Amino acid sequence: MIIDLHTHTTASDGTDTPEELVRRAAAAGLAGVAITDHDTLAGSDEGAIAAEALRLPFIRGLELSTRLLDEKTPQRRTAHILAFFAHNPCGEFRDWLETLRASRRARNAAMIERLNRFGFAVSLEEAEALGRNITGRPHIARVMAGKGYVANIREAFDRFLNEGAPAYVEREDPSTREGIERVLAAGGVPALAHLGRMHRHNPADEETLLATLVQWGLRAIEVWHSDHDPKRNARYLEYAAKYGLAATGGSDYHGAHKPGVRLGHGREGSPPAPIQAWHSLTAALGWR
Repeated sequence: MIIDLHTHTTASDGTDTPEELVRRAAAAGLAGVAITDHDTLAGSDEGAIAAEALRLPFIRGLELSTRLLDEKTPQRRTAHILAFFAHNPCGEFRDWLETLRASRRARNAAMIERLNRFGFAVSLEEAEALGRNITGRPHIARVMAGKGYVANIREAFDRFLNEGAPAYVEREDPSTREGIERVLAAGGVPALAHLGRMHRHNPADEETLLATLVQWGLRAIEVWHSDHDPKRNARYLEYAAKYGLAATGGSDYHGAHKPGVRLGHGREGSPPAPIQAWHSLTAALGWR
């Protein structure tokens, strides 16, 4: 039995609607699913309704973009925190998420201004028309590809929108400590997402970071992910046991925006998240 605790929909930068994603999960035989759109609960709100109708076990979630304030290297500064909730989060937490939306919009405008300087006739309005709820770099990339400036979304990222590329602008994300504390205050379980993508080049460096986050209140770690090989899975399971963390996992599915990533299965060669990840997280959530 497999599950998927890391997925994205049209509520942020995926291409399936929340209802479509839930139906895909049910059709694929997943034992449970969470929707974790970027900085918004909109996908989870819709997905919960669809999952209830299909009697598919469902966990509300989202993925927060945060910053490690003491880290000087931009590629190592970003930390994504998955937030999972047993119940519908409170209004105060949702109000805070709205401030993140404003920050994201300002950053999008700054990146588009840079693209305009390169001669690309791309507008914020065009990107937001694709974004529906939360607009991000994939939507800007889709506009670029649609106008023939690049061959595809991947080229747009590689040449212009990735960290360190000419049009990239770092967003003023909340600190990682604040993100963890906000999730805890709202009754959620904060989990570190895809540690394998955080540019820590040896296990000692990874563990130093993880130990700091645990001191700040981190309660889970994403063990299984499309970018994690079996060796990393084993190491992160050891971290989970050592620090008393729930061990979660998911594909990081985005639909057509990540065509090599299958819902529930991830990339070819990456182990899918087993049912034990579901049980580990639901125990942390207090479900019986």
